[in-house]
Amino acid sequence: MNQPLATRMRPTSLSEVVGQDHLIGDRKVLTRIVNSRQIASIVLYGPPGVGKTSIAHALSGDLGVPFRYFNAGAHSKKDLQTIAKDGAPGNPAIILIDEVHRLDKPKQDFLLMQIEDGSLIMVGATTENPYMSINPALRSRSHIFELKPISSKNVAERLSVALTDTERGLGNIKTNIDNKTLHHIGEQTNGDIRSALNTLELAVMSTEPKNGICTINRDIINTCLQQRQIGGDKDGDSHYNLLSAFQKSIRGSDADAALHYLARLIQAGDLISINRRLLVIAYEDISLASPELGQETLAAVTVAERVGLPEARIPLAQITVRLALSAKSNIAYKALDRATEALNTGRDLTVPKHLQDAHYQGASKLGHGVGYKYPHNFRYGITDQQYLPDGFLSDRYLQFRDSQDTEIIQNSYCKINEIVKRG
Repeated sequence: MNQPLATRMRPTSLSEVVGQDHLIGDRKVLTRIVNSRQIASIVLYGPPGVGKTSIAHALSGDLGVPFRYFNAGAHSKKDLQTIAKDGAPGNPAIILIDEVHRLDKPKQDFLLMQIEDGSLIMVGATTENPYMSINPALRSRSHIFELKPISSKNVAERLSVALTDTERGLGNIKTNIDNKTLHHIGEQTNGDIRSALNTLELAVMSTEPKNGICTINRDIINTCLQQRQIGGDKDGDSHYNLLSAFQKSIRGSDADAALHYLARLIQAGDLISINRRLLVIAYEDISLASPELGQETLAAVTVAERVGLPEARIPLAQITVRLALSAKSNIAYKALDRATEALNTGRDLTVPKHLQDAHYQGASKLGHGVGYKYPHNFRYGITDQQYLPDGFLSDRYLQFRDSQDTEIIQNSYCKINEIVKRG
């Protein structure tokens, strides 16, 4: 009983795992692995507390094979080599590698050799997206399974089991707690079963029994809860998901959703990433539809940087709403993308001679700058002069949509081309 409740209640079989119905159950992949008794190297990834390590222990229990534990950040290559001695080709050792994304190159290289010759089978656990954080060679030798967030209903189910389990749980302590309060724990811990179990244990152990019964209500639970971690680790994969959702909400003109994600990002405390993303949005998603917002955004993030959090939330909220409710246009950078793609089509890239540098002596003998028409000498500052290389003369990269958002720019573009055609 010296171990935390979450450790004691760790599942010993897949049947004890709550949630993850896409992986566990009749004809589901992890259940099939147990039934076939054939396990290959796998990586389990998902947010904290959803059961990555628990599933690994459950697989060990169902298969009747002990897993060796290795933390990629805390343990050394020598520890890994010691574990590998227990396995051999045809009779591999199964190693649970926690924080597998933290494996350094020497550990990765050694592990790859052991997996390759069949001496080790890896069960990796990580909160990071393995497609971004794990060595490609190691990833290609593993099956990757994503674990989903756990509902408050599933959390409440596991808490109920802990309250009645007399061997590993709190079943020897008479406790009175209603189902709504159990759901409240699940909601406030954001589906993190480990945090939920430890919160319940703290509540029970710190409450003085009356007539031999511990009565736990929502107020008691709230005093035992740590601050709810909604924003996520500012260096973690979930943080990049929040930044992505933040930009896509602004792009989709949903100001309420944008403010929701902004609040979560502010809670994570990464002001630099918020400011950088807002500046990108102003030029990627708003752009020519409202060019002045580029300067407004720069002003807002400058103020945010100078005042710092928590006051920075004030200019950040203002500019987020302005960007979300503004007209949108992406035609400028999309035009540049088309121009960039055109460079790889094998056409002659030679700059027309009349546009080439003519500031040095002898340039005219090479024909450089000869025949160049100085636009300021012509009416409207425009003249019929070739600017694109010969092989690109017919290219048009700017593609306007039928929208009033860029009507001024579009009209200017068309008028310039008409003047050039008239000569």
